Amino acid sequence: MLTRRHIRVKVLQSTYAFFQSEHQDLDKQEKFLLYSMDQMQDLYVLLLQLLVEVKDHAESYLQKSQQKHLATAEEKNPNRTFVDNKVIQLIEANPELAEILKNKKLNYWQNENEYVNIIFNSLKEQDFYHEYISKKEASFKEDRDFLVKFYKEVVAPNEKLYEYLEDKRLTWLDDFPLVNTAMVKMLSKISEKNVASILVPSLYKNDDDREFALKLLRKVILNNEKLDNEIDGKTPNWDKDRIADIDMIILKIGIAEFLYFSSIPERATINECLEISKEYSTPKSSSFINGILDKLVKEYTKEGKLNKLGRGLR
Repeated sequence: MLTRRHIRVKVLQSTYAFFQSEHQDLDKQEKFLLYSMDQMQDLYVLLLQLLVEVKDHAESYLQKSQQKHLATAEEKNPNRTFVDNKVIQLIEANPELAEILKNKKLNYWQNENEYVNIIFNSLKEQDFYHEYISKKEASFKEDRDFLVKFYKEVVAPNEKLYEYLEDKRLTWLDDFPLVNTAMVKMLSKISEKNVASILVPSLYKNDDDREFALKLLRKVILNNEKLDNEIDGKTPNWDKDRIADIDMIILKIGIAEFLYFSSIPERATINECLEISKEYSTPKSSSFINGILDKLVKEYTKEGKLNKLGRGLR
């Protein structure tokens, strides 16, 4: 689920926190980095459970309507297409999801069901919802297509939910777009046969990604003075002290990858640093960072400092 770019963002945030701290502790910062990345899966699981909770809320709504003193014929015999959605039933019955929710105590929605109500009310306003529940019976594909649309058009863009997640855990704001992409991808492919293998994807593609994160953090922090010296003299129009802290860390991440990660092509490193700077720094930062990193690549190539092993991984 984690991409290399998102790992670099987590390293950027952890490095920034380390240098801003009065009591710099690398071991503590490494633990925070791993915790920060682990929280991404927490967010994924929480949003997965939200779909189940909205279904439960809808079922409770139908039951209350049936019990009205002057219930209409429609309320007495409500349409159960949504509450009987077969994909949601697969999610709800998954033991791995239940175990994660229990062990990490992530079932927030039971105590904060106002957000479940907000999502359900928003869903009821959608034309595609009324079209869906007008069916007497939906196929598995129709249930799945509806759920993808529900997530993309109601859950993902909901501002109240976004504000709630921001208040709950600050790191989730950066994770939210990536989690949304992973969720839609999973929901689009889920079936009775593959649910056990794809419902809760692995946080890391492989062990190399976890090690990459830790190694990159260590190389940037432990070689901070050396990386400073590499930047010295490469910014003739800028005093080093005037370079924004975020830009300095992005530069150091790029240089560390040049010097210490032989499997990562230098062009991949530059592209990743530029994309991160566009999102996390000033509008002019990307061209500034590109100029310095490009200059260093030419210098390192001439001096034989780049020992890259083919195309490698991003």
